[in-house]
Amino acid sequence: MSTPPTLLPLRPIGVVRTPYLHKVDAPRQGVVAEGVEGRIELFPEAGFEHALEDLDSWERLWVLTWFDRAEHWRPKVQPPRSARRRGLFATRSPHRPNPIGLTCVRLVRVEGLTVVVSDLDILDGTPVIDIKPYVPYADAFPEAGSGWLETAADPGPKWPVKFAPIARAALSFLLSQEFDLETPLTTTLTLGPEPRPYRRIRVTPEGTCIAYRTWRAWFHVEDGTIVVDRIASGLTAADIKKGHSEAAMHQAFLARTP
Repeated sequence: MSTPPTLLPLRPIGVVRTPYLHKVDAPRQGVVAEGVEGRIELFPEAGFEHALEDLDSWERLWVLTWFDRAEHWRPKVQPPRSARRRGLFATRSPHRPNPIGLTCVRLVRVEGLTVVVSDLDILDGTPVIDIKPYVPYADAFPEAGSGWLETAADPGPKWPVKFAPIARAALSFLLSQEFDLETPLTTTLTLGPEPRPYRRIRVTPEGTCIAYRTWRAWFHVEDGTIVVDRIASGLTAADIKKGHSEAAMHQAFLARTP
């Protein structure tokens, strides 16, 4: 067997601009973000304006990206709809030996070197490798099997979520700081209270905790409902002293909330 080359020439053609600034905010599939718009901004390289000709005749596009914030990979991972770990290549985990992303988006319009799209699940600033048209007769196989997903549990919203008074007061204060923590907590917890790495839920000596960015929320299950008891800062005193990007909000939170 011949030895593969150690490097392959690859050059980004542009970047994606989306509302998703943090990994925990991005949906796991584009279909979950139906109607959410973003932009593919191509670099002003010679020829790209000509390469976009006739693109507006297509309804959907394949966008190949480079997961530049995927820091590692493992041979086996536990995807959201699996109760056990699976081989990486049998999943769509972004943590891969070559972190290449593939998303099918809906084309909205082309404006110069900018391609406006919707239904995308890509982080803001992600490098774009290529754009290709989605061709239904060649790309869609409705009769194809779905592998282990055919026996996987549906991860749709099942669990009601409510917030205890102390937690509700914390959420209200954060909202006054223009930070909505309730929506991401509710969105994740409706999938269930089980500790899962991708949901950032774990059991601690203080109880079951869910993490969202630099915030922590402790909860319990009561009569089939997930009850969030309290919310706390996930930053240490050293983090705040070093001037973390959210330090000011955490300082105000610690000073004004129970």
